Amino acid sequence: MAGVRVGNRIIGADAPVTVGWENIPKVEGGPVKRFIFTYFQPFVLFSLIAFWYYAPNSLAVATTAIIIGISFRVLLIGIELINPRHKSWQLTWKELCTDLFYVGLGYTVLRMVDVYIGDGAIIGAIQGAYDWDKFSWFTGLPLLVQALMISLIFDFGQYWMHRGMHNWYPLWLTHAPHHYITQLNINKGAVGNPVELFLIGLGIGGFFDFLPRAALLAGTLGLAIGTYQHINVRFNTPKWWRFLFNTTEHHSVHHSQDFEASRSNYGSTWIIFDRLFGTCIDGEAEKLGMEGGRRMQISETMVYPFTEGYKTTKEWVQRRLRRPGNAQTA
Repeated sequence: MAGVRVGNRIIGADAPVTVGWENIPKVEGGPVKRFIFTYFQPFVLFSLIAFWYYAPNSLAVATTAIIIGISFRVLLIGIELINPRHKSWQLTWKELCTDLFYVGLGYTVLRMVDVYIGDGAIIGAIQGAYDWDKFSWFTGLPLLVQALMISLIFDFGQYWMHRGMHNWYPLWLTHAPHHYITQLNINKGAVGNPVELFLIGLGIGGFFDFLPRAALLAGTLGLAIGTYQHINVRFNTPKWWRFLFNTTEHHSVHHSQDFEASRSNYGSTWIIFDRLFGTCIDGEAEKLGMEGGRRMQISETMVYPFTEGYKTTKEWVQRRLRRPGNAQTA
């Protein structure tokens, strides 16, 4: 397979990858369907921003955000059935039950762990140890500016953490199970080893003072943009959206079976950091996963970083012992 040259890299030499927006299929159907699946994403985003901006204090709470988040994901499951991107990604009961296990893990065990050793606890310890003054002047900025800054600061950290997971072997061991998913649908973002899911959630935004409502608005950006990364829906994504934000198309390239393509599109909500640092590939892929699309079981996912780390360490030690200079003389 020849592949396509993008910058200094050949994309699609190992597995099929469609490069370029002009080569991506469009939504088929009547004018109403095309209109809905062209403007659905911007409509939801601006509607949620307006809600959190104008909602009374009694509604602008974390509980409301959780209810909206769950309801939105249920809606997207229904949309996946109506207008799937790829039939090969269609959700099965086995996939759904597996995904819900990881979703439950994220809402229970990982949240409890995050309270004690998450970024909030770490930042609190650093601030307490050095008695740093917080940047209280941030609360004087316009609300939407604060929300935008929270989103960008968090995504900047996620970009480098994610990129590090693909370029530093110890971190890759934690991230690799997530790349054994063979399809994208609404809950696939929760699939992975708990160590990786914890690490990818770390951020530095807690060093700054922001209004609580600004944090809710920033969460809306993640919900109404980042959620689409793992989804089986065909959209006619507007040009400005796909230039700024990470899309299903971008993330499918990241999960493709092509090695070079998988080392791209590291952002979470924003794709602009990938554009800035030269890791953006505009396109899409259908064949996903590793080892030819082998589906990793839950039991293997839970222990993979430790078993693979042990194997690698053992092999390294054995190679060192076999070196001629280390050979024992009779």
